[in-house]
Amino acid sequence: MKTLINGRLILPDSSGDFKVFSGKAINFDEKIISIGEPLEGSELIDAENNFIAPGFINIHIHGAAGVDTMDEDIDALKTFAEFMPTCGVTSFLPTTMTMPLDKIYRALERISIGKNFSHGARILGAHVEGPFISRKFKGAQAEENILPADFELIKNFADVIKIITVAPEEIMSNAQCVMRNENFFARCRAENIIVSIGHSAATYELAMAAIARGANHITHLFNAQTGFHHRKPGIVGAALDSNATVELITDNVHVHPAAQRLVAKVKPRSEIILITDSLRACGIGDGVSELGGQKVFVKGNLATLEDGTIVGSVAKMNEVLRIFCENTGFDIASGVELVTKNPAVELNIFDRLGSLEVSKAADITIFDDDFNIRKTFVRGREN
Repeated sequence: MKTLINGRLILPDSSGDFKVFSGKAINFDEKIISIGEPLEGSELIDAENNFIAPGFINIHIHGAAGVDTMDEDIDALKTFAEFMPTCGVTSFLPTTMTMPLDKIYRALERISIGKNFSHGARILGAHVEGPFISRKFKGAQAEENILPADFELIKNFADVIKIITVAPEEIMSNAQCVMRNENFFARCRAENIIVSIGHSAATYELAMAAIARGANHITHLFNAQTGFHHRKPGIVGAALDSNATVELITDNVHVHPAAQRLVAKVKPRSEIILITDSLRACGIGDGVSELGGQKVFVKGNLATLEDGTIVGSVAKMNEVLRIFCENTGFDIASGVELVTKNPAVELNIFDRLGSLEVSKAADITIFDDDFNIRKTFVRGREN
């Protein structure tokens, strides 16, 4: 048994909102045993007045540390999982991209195996980003691999897929908002797969109709989708005018600080989840990298294709959390909810992950006032 002492614990208060508590110890093995006084005989670990938070959960991330979800090597996925705790992440969804179906299937098979890894961050399942997306808003996805939405193509991996990004115009008529494939939404709901609107040319009206039918999540809000115009509010307008949960890449490249502030003012805190959407170049530094067979050029926080198209980020989860708090004025405890509680609630795993409470998993992140990660525990073991 271990006990963390002398830290500022980020815990839910009586209303469930995260607050900072001092003068409490947290006793744990694989799960949290108690919060309060140190238990006799426990190994004491001094948190040195740093913040003690639930482990971060990243629900949209393609790669880091030189590896990618689509790499044809189970060891690459192990490297991925082992790197995540350095960013404070204790659970994540490796994210696929629009590539040939057989390659996507092999990635999902590896992710299924990876759910049983004993080291590194927990792999909770997969976020499938494509191939059911819009050609107009494909972003860095390869157009030749885009397909019409069809649940039959993914049904064998329903137990692995937790989120799937879809352009709703692949399922519904953009003009009349009439379903052409009601079966897709219904079957995803039956399998507890979150349908997310993204890489889409949907109108506001179509997006609202899709949200009403259960597509209640927006993939990287503002990026690769119809933007806001006062006569054509687009997907962004629908996201802000509904109870859909929105992802935000808050690296100050993908979303301007002012846009981050607008979302923070308009959306309830419970409907915002911070993501990195990071590439294999995350944690590597400047230079030439790769995404889906395409060259990626990295300089600072900016990663682009040869034609200048902005691709995923190179940011770490602790960095996007810091940037969002700086831009919006969120206090640290409230910001932590966006990378812990909110994704856990949406994935329906908040009974075991996403907060520091007795009997929940001892997935713990310790960070300082500048959001530098000091220690990370997964299943009670330091990683």
